[in-house]
Amino acid sequence: MAEVKKIATRDAYGKALVELGRDHDDLLVFDADLAEATRSGKFGEAYPERFIDCGIAEANMIGMAAGVAATGRTVFATSFAMFASGRAFEQIRNSVGYPHLNVKIGATHGGLSVGEDGATHQCNEDFAVMSTIPGMTVISPSDAIEAEAAVHAAYEIDGPVYMRFGRLPVPVINDRPDYTFEVGKGIVLREGTDVTLVATGLMVGTVLEVAEELACVGISAEVINIHTIKPIDVDLLVASAQKTGRVVTVEEHSVIGGLGSAVCKALSEHAPVPVKVIGVEDTFGESGPALEVLAKYGFDKASVLAKVQEFCR
Repeated sequence: MAEVKKIATRDAYGKALVELGRDHDDLLVFDADLAEATRSGKFGEAYPERFIDCGIAEANMIGMAAGVAATGRTVFATSFAMFASGRAFEQIRNSVGYPHLNVKIGATHGGLSVGEDGATHQCNEDFAVMSTIPGMTVISPSDAIEAEAAVHAAYEIDGPVYMRFGRLPVPVINDRPDYTFEVGKGIVLREGTDVTLVATGLMVGTVLEVAEELACVGISAEVINIHTIKPIDVDLLVASAQKTGRVVTVEEHSVIGGLGSAVCKALSEHAPVPVKVIGVEDTFGESGPALEVLAKYGFDKASVLAKVQEFCR
């Protein structure tokens, strides 16, 4: 069996920034003293005159980015998800969201998979807080290929974008000739008739494995990759829910305000069916090796499989 290729989405973020910088001289990249970890430093090495390290001052970084964007340029402001979406929330809301400026927030190290950095850095709330900002697009790519595509798409969007990237290397699942990325459009990765599994971010790869296991026990699972949390693909979700009759959402994020909440809102209005939301319960994470932390909080294949099977009984 061939070894599965794994790449962290933060690595794809840095690579895509360099590509964008080559093609667009109106692009600037800011970071908050984390350029090596977030991989934005790759852009700084290639285009030092368009890269600014703002220091450990995330709110100030967003204010600077808003000011530059107000002159007609596009800025990718980068930090860890906890600080980008948490510490700088007010500046993002009022200085970027309210005037609808072209500031794109590249938030790395999202979710429990930050691992050893612990609960203070394991941001499980970013989808929720960023989705509340009017006009904000929220993207959570499933692998490196999708992450690169998301960065290029974010540049083309008129207005603010929040993108979550991960620290943990994850399987490359979108390396196929027919892969296309479109903001706001989910992707059916596997057809099914008994249950719809909706996932985002690194959990997409896990859910594909779960679907394989379900097939072995006679459960036909449809798998949908929702890379855009906002705006969410209501039409695709409704069509799948009407076909299978039940839905499970899986996300490395709080069960409050993220993918599960967005899916439930869409289906309650257009196709009411039973829904199981799998995510981080009302709790903080903890420090430990990423895969062990994910398993403890129920995000490994075995845990997700057990929850889906119980739901399908």
